[in-house]
Amino acid sequence: MKKLLLCMFAVLSLLAPELEAGAPMDTFAGEPEVRAEEPALAAPSVSGALQVTGTQLCGADGNPVQLRGISTHGLAWYPEYVNEDCFRQLRQEWNVNVVRLALYTEEYGGYCSGGSQDALKALIDQGVSYAAAQDLYAIIDWHILSDGNPNRHLEEAKAFFQEVSAKYADCPNVLYEICNEPNGGVSWGEIKQYAETVAGIIRENAKDAVILVGTPNWSQYVDQAAADPITSYGNLMYTLHFYAATHTDALRKTMVSAIERGLPVFVSEYGICDASGNGAVDTAEAGKWVETMDQYGVSYIAWNLSNKAETSAVLNSSCTKTSGFTGDDLSASGKWLYQMLTSEKEPLPAAPLAEANPAEAAETPAASVPEGISCTAVLQNHWTSNGECFYHYTASVQNGGKTACDTWRVQAVFNGPVVLQDSWNGDFYIDGKTLHVTPKDYNRSIPAGGATGDIGFIVKGGNDLQLLCCV
Repeated sequence: MKKLLLCMFAVLSLLAPELEAGAPMDTFAGEPEVRAEEPALAAPSVSGALQVTGTQLCGADGNPVQLRGISTHGLAWYPEYVNEDCFRQLRQEWNVNVVRLALYTEEYGGYCSGGSQDALKALIDQGVSYAAAQDLYAIIDWHILSDGNPNRHLEEAKAFFQEVSAKYADCPNVLYEICNEPNGGVSWGEIKQYAETVAGIIRENAKDAVILVGTPNWSQYVDQAAADPITSYGNLMYTLHFYAATHTDALRKTMVSAIERGLPVFVSEYGICDASGNGAVDTAEAGKWVETMDQYGVSYIAWNLSNKAETSAVLNSSCTKTSGFTGDDLSASGKWLYQMLTSEKEPLPAAPLAEANPAEAAETPAASVPEGISCTAVLQNHWTSNGECFYHYTASVQNGGKTACDTWRVQAVFNGPVVLQDSWNGDFYIDGKTLHVTPKDYNRSIPAGGATGDIGFIVKGGNDLQLLCCV
């Protein structure tokens, strides 16, 4: 507890200008510990600095612990939820014991793509401080996504983790997630090389802090890490991500098999909808995942704490609160999460559990779109994984009119059906062969003759998929 208080003091000292303005290292080895009973709620004041023993996350005393919590959405886009009242409610009313701070790297406003690095690091400071004050663990998440290969921003990652690991070296509540979702065909060998480099930098400062390592194909191929784990450093865990309406028995079996081979697995992101973050919720599959993770003592973190108009957000898009949430403020995902974490039958005061409305994400602004709006989309990459074909596009929207526009919408029409896998810097939904895109608040306005870029999406389709037009 003394060390935790010292950490809080150190972080608050670092934060002062911004606030005024607004264990042993065990190598990969050992048999999995299958535990049928639910573990007691871990907390920094009770469990201290965490460590990895065999396949199990443990407290400083060596007893197994399990972290269950929630991830922010991109800090650059939804910074308002990083506040102490929100974290206090999550801890006291939701039984959350960990928050994940998602620092996007390449998307609009990302750490490596023109975002204010000082402002983003200040949000990390605040998140770590508020988490410590509320007796929560905090995961600093280097949230690669559209960049695909973590080595793309290796130098930036090295500098970032050198700085933050030195800053939080004495904070027992901090964990480091060094590459969110490697994708785009990047191999485990490439990820492993990156991880060994970045882990070495963290170890210069935070000798024993737990480090989470992403795995190939959006952190799904934990079997590849199990076959060739990192042995040069201890206190490492390997991440698996799932979305219950898309990932079912096959991925669960992959996770269990990796654990039974001795791999320490941490589910640092999951949702109960499909992999696009939208669609209907699948509570039956979600329940199977929770049962399996609890059986093996796997920690798990839900995506995401925001009011984004998508199924995976735990707040309704109409909710403008940043704390003090009630049942009426929660989406179907939020109600399920609250009930699962607390074993309560009702989701806070009022409002019964309802199924997600897939059409919610399809809503478009009422404002009219002026003439002269056009769109350009470029195929950046495509690959095949497990017999399925994926296509990564970037797009920009141009205003060729004579007046500024305060909204826009575009349609990308393909030659066959597509399934949205990921997207950024817009609100997206699929209607058969057509992808519809509407703006976020921050890229809604385009001056006459101007453009907005950095819009991106990944779709799954046939092996001969082509984009016919973007209008």
